[in-house]
Parts: sequence; structure tokens; C-alpha cells
Amino acid sequence: MTSAADERSGEASVDDALPGARPSSFYRLENTVQRYDWGSTSAIQDLLGVVPDGRPAAELWMGAHPLAPSRVVPDGGARPGGTSHPGAETASGTTLADLVRADPVGVLGQRVLDQYGPRLPYLLKVLAADRALSLQVHPRPHLARAGFNRENREGVARDSPLRSFHDDQHKPEMVVAVSRFEGLSGFRRPARILELLDGLDGALAGRMRDTLRARPTEAGVREAFTLALHARAEPDVAADLALTVASVRARAGREPAAPAPGGRRTSRRADATVLALAEQHPGDPGAVVSLMLNRVTLEPGESMFVPSGHVHAYLSGCAVEIMASSDNVLRAGLTSKLVDVNALLECATCTPGPAARPRLVDDGTGLVAYRAPVAEFALRAGRVAGAVPLPAAGPRVVLCLDGAVTLAADRADAGAGTRLVRGESVFVPHGTGAVVVDGEGDVVVAYVP
Repeated sequence: MTSAADERSGEASVDDALPGARPSSFYRLENTVQRYDWGSTSAIQDLLGVVPDGRPAAELWMGAHPLAPSRVVPDGGARPGGTSHPGAETASGTTLADLVRADPVGVLGQRVLDQYGPRLPYLLKVLAADRALSLQVHPRPHLARAGFNRENREGVARDSPLRSFHDDQHKPEMVVAVSRFEGLSGFRRPARILELLDGLDGALAGRMRDTLRARPTEAGVREAFTLALHARAEPDVAADLALTVASVRARAGREPAAPAPGGRRTSRRADATVLALAEQHPGDPGAVVSLMLNRVTLEPGESMFVPSGHVHAYLSGCAVEIMASSDNVLRAGLTSKLVDVNALLECATCTPGPAARPRLVDDGTGLVAYRAPVAEFALRAGRVAGAVPLPAAGPRVVLCLDGAVTLAADRADAGAGTRLVRGESVFVPHGTGAVVVDGEGDVVVAYVP
């Protein structure tokens, strides 16, 4: 087994990032809560064991993203939010990004460093939504680089609300439901979209319907989607959408609970989605766009993959989310933030098909591997009851969602291990080597496959 010390070659060590501390097998994380207005007022608060104060908590970030890098405490030091153990050093001001910069080989491993440079290639989140997130797309790699460089040349400030590309990275992502989780992802087949648009009032709905009847293809889907996005700029869009929403409400009132044998499929769930989105975002064409997208419900443990370029929106529920470490979000609607129609259409994939799912590998340990077709990230998640080995190399983040578990490094100086309870998380450097989790609890492990 190769240790961090064996792999160092003239780099600064983790000791330099944390003066007075020896390199630690595990680093406890203090993570940022993002309080976006769509967030839940209870889910993340309950996970962290804090008293709700009425404010939304939308996302808990665990990683080294420059917008909100996790702060680190070497195990045996001050527990985040708590008090120091006697004689221990604190990690005040030290972030996970600092650890990576101080010892990129020991923290990431040579393979990850060679592939991604001195940065953690993924960002792990807990996402909790009471209301819909924006209808959005994440750019593919070449478009992320091109958009980021273009806005740099144009002099758009990195923190400007008029900026669409905040970095040069793509952002594929994957969610694993913690509670029942609702969302939209990818385009339905043109025939099904036409069924859902059939009979609805409003000029925009009519134009979308005519377009798809003339071209029931991917090109027609893109054209109808484009019509909806550009309708945001029309002066009478709110009144027109009110007609459409009223006809959806009327249809929902007379729709049977189930289709008759051999009859047309019911539109009850699609109609309910339109009505909910129209209530949350009055006058926004995104409510009608939802009829074009696959409606997805995930039960706890179920998962969905969102490739770069896929139009999607998360609607409600709590999930663990992992993504390539990027903040590039191109919005199509259901938001008060910037909607860059041209950039979004350049990046959006309009190929009809079902929502994408990751590959699942269940080895019987209680932790299921969730593998998306990307190189930056993978997850193992589930309930452990006893000793279970974790991925043995690379940078790892371990989060305890419930119960209590202990992490132990498989090496002579590992000591008694690190205990995690509900809501706590740790970072495991590559140099720690093989790790075992023991106890009884719900655990999520992020790693580079």
C-alpha cells in the first residue's frame, strides 16, 4: 500500500496547511449551507440537528468548490461547531482546497492529479427543495470552455449576475433520493407531448402544438422548446399563459383517475405539475414547458443521472447530489435569475428519451454503488450493519445520514478510528489508503472511480 509520504516528491505537505498537526487519516468537515429561496425549512436542519428558524436551507455543500469550500479539522482537533479536545490544534481558516494545494499527490493521488490537476473533481451536496428549482441546463465541456473564455474576453465580472459561465467545467450530476423526490428531466417523445398539449387554450400552446404536428421529430421538439423560451419576451405572455393554465385546470377537474382500457393515457400528474409551477411562478412559460419533459418520481434509494445538456428541474424532496465541481447553470425559466436563451439553446440537447439512470452495483454489503457514465465521480450509499470496506484510493468524502458509524484506516497507526453520527462528514485523503466503515447507519461515500 502506498502512503501519502511515499508519493510526495518535493511538494508541501498537509502538515504545512495545518501547522502543528501531523497528517491526519481523516479530516472532519464544516460545510456551507446555501439558503436559496426554494429550499426546505426543515430537512437539512433536521439532518444537522439544528433548530429550524423559518429560513430555507436549500443545499449543504461538501467539497472544495471555490464558492464555498468545506473547512477542515484533522481528526482529534476541534469538531466543527464544537470545542477542541485538550491539546488539539484547530483548523481555523483552513479549507479542503488548502489541503489539496498543500499536498496534491498525497490528498488526491497521482492518478486523479494527472487527470484533473490540483483540484477535487467532484462536489457532494445534500439538496432539499420545498419549491421547484429553475428549469436549467449544464453545458458540455467544450461549450463550458468557450462560454467562459468568451465572457472573460467581454469583461463580464466573475461575480456579475449577468454572467452565464462561472468556470470552464462541465457539470453532469446524479441524485440519489433520501425522501420521495420529484423532478423533470429530458424530453418526452413528440407524440406524448402532443397528447398533453391537445385541447389546451392559448396562442403559445397552439404554436407549440402546430410545430410538433408538422415536425414530430427531435428538430420539432427543439423548435417548440425555442418558441416557449422566446415567449418570455412577449408583452402579452402572462395573459396568454393564464388561458393555458385555466384549460389545464379544467382538464384536471374532469380527468379520470385512471385511463379506460385501451384509452389515452391520463395527464393527471403532468397537469398537476403545470398548475403547481404556474402558482409558484405566475406568467412563466416554464410551466407549459414542463409538459414537454419527463416527469420523474424517485423513492428513497432510487437515482437519476442528468448528463450535461439535458434540460431538467428538481421540484421537491430531499436527495444526495453529486456533480462535477462546477457552478455553470444556464436557466430556461422558473427563476428570477438570468435567463440566457441563446446560451441555453446552444448547450441544450433536445433528443427525446427517458430520464437517464446510473448503473447500480449491489455487492451485498449494504452500500450500493451508483455509477454514471462520467469519470469525475461515483457514489456508494446505503445502510451498513457491520464492517464494510470503502473505496481504497483517491479523495473520498463520507457522510453519515443516520445512525452512528466508525471509520478506520487499514494501517498500523490508524488508532481507534473516527466516529460519525447523523449529519457529520469527513474527508479521507488518498494517502490514508484502505478504509473500513463499521457500525449501524446510513452512509454516503463520494469518490473518483
